[in-house]
Amino acid sequence: MSVSESFWNATLEELKRGYILEGDHYVCLLCGEQVETGIVYPADGVLYEAERYMRRHIDDVHHSVFDFLTQLDRKLTGLTEHQTLLLRLFYQGKSDAEIQKELGIGSASTIRNHRFVLKEKERQSRVFLAVMELLKERDKHAPAALGSAKKGSNASAPSPAAQDERQQILRKYFPEGTDGPLYSLPRKEKHKLVVLQEVAKRFESGRTYDEKEVNHILQDVYDDYVLLRRILIDYSFLEREPDGSEYWLKTNETGEAGEQMDRKKELKLQYKEMKTEAGVYQIKNTKNQKVLIDSTMNLKTMNGKRFQLQNGSHVNKALQKEWNEYGEEAFVFEVLEILKVKEDAFWNAADELAKLEEKWLEKLKPYGDRGYNSQPARR
Repeated sequence: MSVSESFWNATLEELKRGYILEGDHYVCLLCGEQVETGIVYPADGVLYEAERYMRRHIDDVHHSVFDFLTQLDRKLTGLTEHQTLLLRLFYQGKSDAEIQKELGIGSASTIRNHRFVLKEKERQSRVFLAVMELLKERDKHAPAALGSAKKGSNASAPSPAAQDERQQILRKYFPEGTDGPLYSLPRKEKHKLVVLQEVAKRFESGRTYDEKEVNHILQDVYDDYVLLRRILIDYSFLEREPDGSEYWLKTNETGEAGEQMDRKKELKLQYKEMKTEAGVYQIKNTKNQKVLIDSTMNLKTMNGKRFQLQNGSHVNKALQKEWNEYGEEAFVFEVLEILKVKEDAFWNAADELAKLEEKWLEKLKPYGDRGYNSQPARR
């Protein structure tokens, strides 16, 4: 089970909650599902405001944040299978005697000892986290995770008038040279732009990269390469596809990596101006032509459904089973119809979307051998 960039950037409280607020959307840290603020979402005959609907999503799809976290790979949690099992039983509120009886190991005191071991692991984790945070503030010579990346040849050089100042900035933040690691991220906007422009040189103009390749390059530059990648995108040095499948170096008309002082403000404004569209879509298995029909108040959240399938957590078990069997490449996501908005005080988007979904269910009849939807009960 994989986790997203937002997952790693979240605070402890955000991880415990399972979602964050990004711009005008609540984003599930566990699967990427997004819901827009200011919209009321229907579920089982009940209307929910966006944040409450996100909490319901986590309950319905992931059962709980605890369940999701304890299903992660051992490489991510640092827990053995036995420790994970014990934590789940503790979470269920079972006593030491009940757990001993269920597992058939040792005695109640043995289980109690495991509790102390896990508590000690928690203490060690807190100390280690504090040590690493302090180290980041002082260690100027920490080695990069991987070998040096090759510097690109298409990023522009500074003007002659600013050459001396630029070199001073680069020496400050790249004490081992510009091919080496970045000491820290500058706070001053001017210094930050110089550093980002230098980092952008490690990417080749006209070439596309996948996320793994971008991470590989940036790991040589800075320990928190995920944060560095986000800043490069925010400041328009890198661009990417909405689903993160491809990244590329953004250049201006002269072939230089772009730098804009107010890029963050511009991006936030663009984000707020993006129109969200409600509609009906299908997930189609191209191997057997079976489909799942679904609707959403925000069609951009279809990516969240893809993430759920990739993580094995989609609520439709039949669809998930065949996704696992046939592979991701066998499935396509298609918008069937966008809900037309009417300027009418009595017009209800949720009701109209439900009618639109019903229309497509009647048209395609995605039941049994034809699809993954549940057959509606006869009235």
